[in-house]
Amino acid sequence: MTLEERMRTVRFQVDDRPHIVVDAGICKDCSVRVCVYVCPASLFVPLDDGGILFNYEECFECGTCYIACNKEGAIQWSYPRGGYGVTFRES
Repeated sequence: MTLEERMRTVRFQVDDRPHIVVDAGICKDCSVRVCVYVCPASLFVPLDDGGILFNYEECFECGTCYIACNKEGAIQWSYPRGGYGVTFRES
């Protein structure tokens, strides 16, 4: 099964309250940008001004960004509220 086929089996119930918050000010001082490379959903996008654009709506809730980030306080991560977030289902 290809990645594209697997992605069609994933469903997201998006909450209007983000479960991950990225502090753009802290991110501007980061030269490594590990979040851009480790996120399996590619939700972190580096900006020309040194900032990071982040989109939580299609997050797999794996926590990789939070664990890999080397800037304390740059990423605040928690699970989504009950009833929201990602659902994986069989194809």
